[in-house]
Amino acid sequence: MSEHAFLPALQRVTAGEAALGEVIETAAGLAGAGDSALAQQLYQVWAGFNAQHPQVQVAYFNCAVLQTEAGDIAAAAKSLNAAIAADPNFFPAYINLGGLLERSGQVDAGVAQWRAVVDRLQTVTGGALEMKLTAFKQIARVLGDNQKLELTEGVLAEALQLNPNQRDVLEQYMSMRLGQCKWPVAAPIGALDRKQLIAGIHPLSLAAYSDDPLLQLAAAARYAENLVDEKPEILAFDRRHDAIDLSGRRLRVGYVSSDLRDHAVGYLMAEMLELHDRSKVEVFAYYCGIPASGGLNARIRSAVEHWVDIRTMSDDGAARRIAEDGIDILVDVNGHTRDAKSGVFARRPAPIIVNWLGYPGTMGTPYHHYIVADDWVIPEGFEIYYSEKVLRLPCYQSNDRKRIIAEERPDRATAGLPENAFVFCCFNAVHKITRFTFERFMEILKRTPGSVLWLLESTPETMNRLRLMATQYGVASERLIFAPKLANAHHLARYPQADLFLDTSPYGAHTTASDALFMGVPVLTFSGRCFASRVCSSLVRSAGLPDLVCDSPAHYVERAVELAQDPDALAALRGRLEENRATCTLFDMDRFTAGLEGLYFQMVEEQARGELPRPDLTNLPAYFKVGLEHEHEVEDLTTKADYHEAFRARLADRHRLRPLALDGRLWTAEAIAEAETAPVAEEPQRKRAAA
Repeated sequence: MSEHAFLPALQRVTAGEAALGEVIETAAGLAGAGDSALAQQLYQVWAGFNAQHPQVQVAYFNCAVLQTEAGDIAAAAKSLNAAIAADPNFFPAYINLGGLLERSGQVDAGVAQWRAVVDRLQTVTGGALEMKLTAFKQIARVLGDNQKLELTEGVLAEALQLNPNQRDVLEQYMSMRLGQCKWPVAAPIGALDRKQLIAGIHPLSLAAYSDDPLLQLAAAARYAENLVDEKPEILAFDRRHDAIDLSGRRLRVGYVSSDLRDHAVGYLMAEMLELHDRSKVEVFAYYCGIPASGGLNARIRSAVEHWVDIRTMSDDGAARRIAEDGIDILVDVNGHTRDAKSGVFARRPAPIIVNWLGYPGTMGTPYHHYIVADDWVIPEGFEIYYSEKVLRLPCYQSNDRKRIIAEERPDRATAGLPENAFVFCCFNAVHKITRFTFERFMEILKRTPGSVLWLLESTPETMNRLRLMATQYGVASERLIFAPKLANAHHLARYPQADLFLDTSPYGAHTTASDALFMGVPVLTFSGRCFASRVCSSLVRSAGLPDLVCDSPAHYVERAVELAQDPDALAALRGRLEENRATCTLFDMDRFTAGLEGLYFQMVEEQARGELPRPDLTNLPAYFKVGLEHEHEVEDLTTKADYHEAFRARLADRHRLRPLALDGRLWTAEAIAEAETAPVAEEPQRKRAAA
């Protein structure tokens, strides 16, 4: 049938009778019928007969698209180059050619193609603006993937100068600033002031930026609402009202994650998945991450009964599959992290939806019913910071007692450490090091002469920046030692060369803390208000070292100095870790898994009683605006004793402008009554006149 369409079209082309629109229509029909090769040939012949046509570049470009889809990268690149030769201002060809060069390993050449678009589009109007922004985004993506953060930040800044209302660009820009320890992170740029920059920060980055749980809740809700197109059609797979009948069958639990591979979350989950009671629970894994292989991925695949790859499925397709599998409890292991499937959860394909492990905070959605925590991560009274109902385990984090550790244990010389120095370490990602944290690190080093701080290697620019800042605080730059990144087994093997792990705030150590404690390295920490700032304390307590959880930043500094000067006390802490490893709560995975299953069955019972939680999202836009008003990089909210009072006072100002409804957090009937009876502030101009 394709031959019947192709031959007449070819005759018209060779006779000079076929218009480009006719060729495009015929080629589309051929490609749709599975005859891409004939469609490509039609474009090539037409281009050959119409070399001087003012739109010949379109034929070359369309041909390149088909060649790319067919996997013929070399032919596609040739066609795109022909399009550019025909019209040097045909910018879509540059964009696609850059992508082809990147895929073939020619990253710099790809970036050069996108930079050509930027350079040629000096006058920016209409569609040209979109093309230039696309080029900027492509350049930034490739530079970021190759850890050229300084260059990436510059490109993103250029893009924001053109259009400051790009949420994705703003998120990446703020992430770049955090990841390079550039303080203040929210330094105004172009038309964007501090509040606008913070308003555009990704929820995960916000957890590292400030210990402000009410702002984090409001920001998560705002992000989730913007992320998913909440139209009624997405509820085609809604199973919220399905009664869960376990008569004659097991509970079906589905874990959705992009990290069931060589990733921190994968390491935490592997043994738990192996320990699920198969007589009670049927385990499904829905994988949405990068193509994965390797030992950990294979181990996880063998641990679950059903492995479903949903990477290439649409949100509808994945939701349909989950609904067809009859999942009772769907666990969101990603939350607001990379490669998450929020659109799938928004479709409610399971009666019960749970937020656990991968994201250290609340989701702020109307469709996540529960969050799994413990008494320390979310203590009593902190429920107001979460949209989900809080259910608790003795320790919320699963772990892996089967960690693979390299047999060869490096000594200090091999690790690049001084033999006789006291070694503080912090193997948290560098974006967790805020100015407040770095100042504490420097104070500790200044008060412990001869000690060093062992950090994870970052980009050369960031490491040099930290060294320079150390000298500005009066600490010799060589006292900061950067550990090269190694495969996990070798990274674990070098941990014991550290004397004491120093935690960061407000985003503390999670998997890194578990690793340190497992390897016998004491971890010093203190707790803030947010989930991410309390995890490390929970882990340290669960490992049997509650005396290493400090009650303030000042106490944290004092305790670090004390331990550096008391080798006997430090040796005793190491001994306790060694003695407790087999019995402590942190590594008791049998107890953990049984407890998690117990929570799952509690959820089912609550659903059966009609008590499925309904998230309270009332007033969150107002909370968001109030949270933006605080100078987060001037005052550390972790140390702000009147946090609630200050927040409530600003809510009162909002209420006077636009009345707020009651909510289950700070805006109570008493707060409303106080706001409505308080005297109105004197008008500023009148005050000045009176003066």
